[in-house]
Amino acid sequence: MQTPSKLALVPFVSVENMMRLVNANGLSAMLIRIADTIEADFLRWDDFDKTPRVASHSDVGVIELMPTSDGDLYGFKYVNGHPKNTAEGLQTVTAFGLLADVHSGYPVLLSEMTLLTALRTAAMSALAAKHLAPKSATTMAMIGNGAQSEFQCRAFQAICGITHVRLYDTDPAATRKCANNLENSGLYVTICKTAEDAVTGAQIITTCTADKQNATVLTDNMVGAGVHINAIGGDCPGKTELHSDILHRSSIFVEYPPQTRIEGEIQALAADYPVLELHEVFSGKTTGRTDDKQITLFDSVGFAIEDFSALRCIKDAIKGTDFYIDLDMLADPDDPRDLYGMLNRAK
Repeated sequence: MQTPSKLALVPFVSVENMMRLVNANGLSAMLIRIADTIEADFLRWDDFDKTPRVASHSDVGVIELMPTSDGDLYGFKYVNGHPKNTAEGLQTVTAFGLLADVHSGYPVLLSEMTLLTALRTAAMSALAAKHLAPKSATTMAMIGNGAQSEFQCRAFQAICGITHVRLYDTDPAATRKCANNLENSGLYVTICKTAEDAVTGAQIITTCTADKQNATVLTDNMVGAGVHINAIGGDCPGKTELHSDILHRSSIFVEYPPQTRIEGEIQALAADYPVLELHEVFSGKTTGRTDDKQITLFDSVGFAIEDFSALRCIKDAIKGTDFYIDLDMLADPDDPRDLYGMLNRAK
């Protein structure tokens, strides 16, 4: 039996090892580390290939591929979004991702990304808020208390200094779950009976719902001057969370306009409606928050560079650890031209 060479073995981070890695480093530290990596990659925006994600939509959900490359590494994420799954005891979102060496085409990392997507989404939300939210913000309303809600709360705590969260979900069991999970986090948690109650006194409002419809999670009267809105629900064409009047009152910030205009809140606006790009805010080319009364809106849909950054972060984090296994994934014949001979000798 031929022993694979080191180049033929691909490091694989399983769900179990991702949990071990996060717990060994600490959730807050990992969120900060991922956010720092995303910001560093957004600061070299022009190095990346950029394309809207490749989506296959059905009546019950969506399956997507999210590719990008910086010329040295190529990365993609496979991810689904199926709101109906919760009722069937399944995850709404599942994902895995891969990094490859551009110069050889060989994969250098394969990883679960269901947990990692929750981490990078939360890190990106808080990173945007660090630049856009009121600097004195202490309280966030978390509307939609599903699988990502705790990660969002912990990221805003770690990166933005939030101390209070106000929780609301149409399913009270989801809110109780979120509150219980945050019990020993150091956050002050308030369970709210309505979305209107949740936004009371909040300087940051996060909406994270998954229904595949044009919903109105926030109405115009719920959003006061100076608020930062973090709209991160499971975005796709025909899926929105905010009343259009809110958009017209807000300074809107996006990751990659060609994708956000298809999937984000701004799909409700004219195709040439002006928006601001976050990478220009990070670099200082564009000003984020300009005054205390400004309403800022991060119309988040998730972009491939963020997943690339998360995978790059994990690739570095597992070095010198046992938080991965090597997969014999690549054929490795002694003579690269003799794949048949390798098969024949394995009999």
